[in-house]
Amino acid sequence: MRPTRALRAPRVVGALLAGLLLTACSDGGYEPAGPFRPLPEGAPPEVGPPPATVPAPVDPAQPGSGEEEGDPNVVASGLSVPTGVVLLPDGSAIVGERDTGRLLQVFPDRSPAKELMTVPGIDTTGDGGLLGLTLSPTFLEDGLLFAYVSTATDNRVVRFPIGGTPNPVLTGIPRGEVGNGGGLLTGADGHLYVGTGDAGNPALAADPASLAGKVLRIDVFGRPVGGSSPVFSRGHRDVTALCQDEERIYATDEARQGPDEFDVVTEGGDGAPLLDVPAEEGGLGGCAVANGTVFLGALDGQRVHVFTLDESGAPLEDVSDEVLGGSYGRLRSVVLDTQGALWVTTSNKDGIGTPAEDDDKVLRIQPPGGQPTSPL
Repeated sequence: MRPTRALRAPRVVGALLAGLLLTACSDGGYEPAGPFRPLPEGAPPEVGPPPATVPAPVDPAQPGSGEEEGDPNVVASGLSVPTGVVLLPDGSAIVGERDTGRLLQVFPDRSPAKELMTVPGIDTTGDGGLLGLTLSPTFLEDGLLFAYVSTATDNRVVRFPIGGTPNPVLTGIPRGEVGNGGGLLTGADGHLYVGTGDAGNPALAADPASLAGKVLRIDVFGRPVGGSSPVFSRGHRDVTALCQDEERIYATDEARQGPDEFDVVTEGGDGAPLLDVPAEEGGLGGCAVANGTVFLGALDGQRVHVFTLDESGAPLEDVSDEVLGGSYGRLRSVVLDTQGALWVTTSNKDGIGTPAEDDDKVLRIQPPGGQPTSPL
């Protein structure tokens, strides 16, 4: 039996909004902190095979930004189910929309979001769509992004420059109405880690020959690393996000019934849960970890769980907290920038939430305590 720690009832952060307010960076508009050069290559083709029945087109929302007198935590609004978030060297972020496949550049000073491109060929039936984003390990040299997407026949990883042609990297990940995974991480070792779901069939997670219910490790060309199989760990249910600190790789593993898990991912092993998150507080869709602090985005829990790891990497008893509880609805992606701020996306237009007029949003807040917590 694997040891787990149950997530105890968190202490609500007092005066939450007052403590998390961020102001615009400058009066003159966004000023990049580093290089970012889109590399357009013309109109991209279909990412995957055309669906047998074409889903009804999604009417993309018009992205907006925080108004001068609006909520200073909101850096972008008017999005449609923002799911993948990656931070760029210039201090801005690219956000992907699950249902439309759009990629938008979002700025920390709340300048208007900029539409970059749309990843085509995505099938959004069930819980599929554009489910994950990560930068190439050599992004400054090649300008490439990787995306985890659902097509009509499979889930797959594709790569492309901004505005350019998406090319398949890894195909044939089982596709289902549920359990499509979507975790995507560029590891510190320069390899890609891909979190998949069991496609609604738990037996696939234990099958070493299946790519379902796994964390996969591949190089940037889609080739297995260190062996003949890309399977790095198995026995997962639905890996919705991956994150990493100096010691370990972690996964959020969402359950269809029962508690969700926050897992340690080990090569050749099963997902080993560090803690369980009760269903009513779960729906885990994002994770970030740095300096012994873990942040988990919770859709059903409508909060970001915060807890602390001890020196051995185990959760400290009674050292758990939360931010944004009930303030913005369903919360999904969570990433940390180099200034220690959390970027968080809402997911209120996913057919389950109750969207506000300006949903969905991208938030940027300071974590509890106000101390910078830089990512790896």
